[in-house]
Amino acid sequence: PDSALGIIAAEIERGGLWPLGERGAALVLDTDIGGDPDDAIAVAAAARSVPELSLVLTNDETGGAAGPGRRARLARSLLDRSGRPDVPVVSGHGVGGTRYFCADPLIPVGVPEQPRDVAGAVRALLDRAEGAVRWVGMGAMSNLALVLAEVPEAGERLRVTQMGGALNYRDPSRAEHNIRMDVGAAHAVLAAIGRGRLSDVQLVTSDVTFRSDIEVRRESDLYRSLAEHGSDTWQGLLRDHLDLWFASFHPGSIQHDALALATALQLPFVNLDLEEVALDDRGRMSRSPGGAEVWLSSSATYPPFNRWLSDSLFA
Repeated sequence: PDSALGIIAAEIERGGLWPLGERGAALVLDTDIGGDPDDAIAVAAAARSVPELSLVLTNDETGGAAGPGRRARLARSLLDRSGRPDVPVVSGHGVGGTRYFCADPLIPVGVPEQPRDVAGAVRALLDRAEGAVRWVGMGAMSNLALVLAEVPEAGERLRVTQMGGALNYRDPSRAEHNIRMDVGAAHAVLAAIGRGRLSDVQLVTSDVTFRSDIEVRRESDLYRSLAEHGSDTWQGLLRDHLDLWFASFHPGSIQHDALALATALQLPFVNLDLEEVALDDRGRMSRSPGGAEVWLSSSATYPPFNRWLSDSLFA
């Protein structure tokens, strides 16, 4: 009864209408691709299985010694190899350099720097698309906060699914990673929800994504499938990305972002409950009466999600 379907059923009993489906709506990915390979895997899955993928933005962009816009150039290369040169890439918010970028060797020299006007790209998409626009946040909320401030008309059309936040984060002293990367932006987005400028927001928290059930390792079937292809293919790029991550950070990559993508596509792997939440000054999330009302993940079913992810990539 407390699940999303249960609440919708209760509304229908009171005379409400079944909510309009968003299948076919334009899709935006907002990603910090180039760190944990789960971003790149989610981008590839969308590129290969979602014809409506219309725009890829990057957040936590690189700078400093790595040079600006490396995440955007990586996304451009992956989309091109995946047969989606039609999808524009825009280099978004950056902090001047980050230790969470490990994909520098994967970017071909010939891939140019990508445009930087996030607000303009979103405004152009709203002009050419009809109806709702699905937004999947797979990193910091910096670009979303900027769009809500500079393109205020976007709020009523965006249907946001954000990977991030946690009610019971594994380190209680700090916020979940995506919130922590730009706490101010996360506060701005929740404030926009509270003011009614953004509604029907889904938060897929690390409480349900941080699971070994959806972790890719060298012995995983998905890795083995990628390993059958050369480095000049999209499969090879993902495999090489995983190898760099395994060597530099951790022997596995948990598929947080692909699970958020599946939720945005209205696939039935994640259960969501209507909750009121707030962030403290560090960005730590808690239930809070009177806080921002969001659809908050409560549980997930992992084996069918894994099958969907494999099919999205390889079918």
